[in-house]
Amino acid sequence: MAKKNQPPKEPQSKSTENGSPGNTRSESDHNKPMKIPTKLYEKELARLQIELVKLQEWIKHKRMKVAVIFEGRDAAGKGGAIKRITQSLSPRICRVVALPAPTEREKSQWYFQRYVQHLPAAGEMVLMDRSWYNRAGVEHVMDFCTDEEYHEFLRSCPEFERMLVRSGILLIKYWFSVSDEEQERRFQARIYHPTKHWKLSPMDLKSRSKWVEYSRAKDEMFMHTDIKQAPWYVINGDDKKRARLNIITHMLSVIDYEDLSPTPIKLPPRQKEQGYVRPPLSDQTFIPEVY
Repeated sequence: MAKKNQPPKEPQSKSTENGSPGNTRSESDHNKPMKIPTKLYEKELARLQIELVKLQEWIKHKRMKVAVIFEGRDAAGKGGAIKRITQSLSPRICRVVALPAPTEREKSQWYFQRYVQHLPAAGEMVLMDRSWYNRAGVEHVMDFCTDEEYHEFLRSCPEFERMLVRSGILLIKYWFSVSDEEQERRFQARIYHPTKHWKLSPMDLKSRSKWVEYSRAKDEMFMHTDIKQAPWYVINGDDKKRARLNIITHMLSVIDYEDLSPTPIKLPPRQKEQGYVRPPLSDQTFIPEVY
């Protein structure tokens, strides 16, 4: 059995999201630790990514079905964490699902239907960048669904997830928390960074004016869907590097895996040309060597 990473302790928050407009405490009002040094971060990330490869091989070997949900505030670090998790993994085993807005046809379907087709088969791990929890968050806050549809979701979601667990799917749910101040800083950075403009959607901007409504929605969602079979795990996302290391460590701790690393591979000798003459390189079209 591989030596398992110890699960991180859940951060103790001095305050939680509160629905009261008069409450000005931030969502992540924790005692902030020192920023993790870059060298330590890179060393630990490399070590953890090796463990993720071992986990991947175990999932394939045991034909496990793993679904990991990433939810949370805009700019809380979900996308960056997903990139670091998948960086060294095979897309044939670990795939990311990030669905666009539903089509008119999808809007007429059973709400969970568009998500079911993306659930993992045997030997797969699916990372869902947003999920069916859109209904409890953006759809509810922005009035994209009716009150009846919203309350029906809160009633049916726990049963839907229990059904997934009974079917053999390991369902892991993460909520990325970020303070108001840190979200503001990241939004400002996206405005002026030419490669990050696409991350700042009109919906992200609207969410800034509905911070309290999103807090209420998150608290109500947790009240109904933080179930024993699939609990919510909260990540303090104010320090991106620390959050990435913590979530990978936690993922490795909740799946009991073994190291299936093969014995050292010895390359066989390359086949001899045996008189075959390849056509000249001038017959091929190469890209310009600008660098």
